[in-house]
Amino acid sequence: MSALVPAAAPPATQRTAEAPVAAHDRPPATPRLPSVVQAAWIVARKDLAIELRTRVAFLSAAVFTVLAAAIFLETWDPTAVAALDLAPGVIWVIFSFSGLLGLNRSFATELSDRAIDGLLAAPIDREAVFLGKAAANLVFVLGVQAVAVPAVVLFYNVDVGWTGAASLVGITMLAAVGLVAVGTLFSAMAVNTRLAELLAPMITLPFLVPVVTAAAQATAVVLNGRPLAGAMGWIKLLGAFDLVFVTACTLAYPFTIER
Repeated sequence: MSALVPAAAPPATQRTAEAPVAAHDRPPATPRLPSVVQAAWIVARKDLAIELRTRVAFLSAAVFTVLAAAIFLETWDPTAVAALDLAPGVIWVIFSFSGLLGLNRSFATELSDRAIDGLLAAPIDREAVFLGKAAANLVFVLGVQAVAVPAVVLFYNVDVGWTGAASLVGITMLAAVGLVAVGTLFSAMAVNTRLAELLAPMITLPFLVPVVTAAAQATAVVLNGRPLAGAMGWIKLLGAFDLVFVTACTLAYPFTIER
């Protein structure tokens, strides 16, 4: 008889505990926030995608560099100043002004429909926003220099070997980092003012004097065919400027936005 008696059902609480939890009953997983590097890459990729879609700033800066090099060429008297003495100054004057054309645009594009508010409300560090903007600006400036340096070398018939070209690339990258760090911060400060296009260059250019001076002196050494060791003092100055101002501008940016 006992074999015919069905086994007692387990308690309801036990059945509930043993039953698998339905997918829709599980609590949603907490999304993992991006790191500073990941967030900076997202911001930089967004800015580069906008620039690649419009190409307004880059084409304007590229045309400006070629026209400026041609104007300097037309006013140049080869009997008074040698090409090797004039070319470094021309390269870095063009570098300064053409770079500033795109730096102000990096934050001006965020003013449309107050997109800057959404960017700042995103769950990422403010430092990541600055680093992303600076990275996109660095690509822009290096792209402009890729047009400016060959144009000046061609117009002034300067003989640059492979070693000199590699040295120029390194000097250009160091100078571009310094310009972008300072220019991105001051563009963020001036973007909400009425005369942002005028104010940003005015407050940025004085800080670029060490960059332009050191880069021009190092470029002169390279173009004259002298050993790169003769320019190491200027190159170290560029490296020190980059280290100090990239760190200072990154730390200062959140307070600039708050104000």
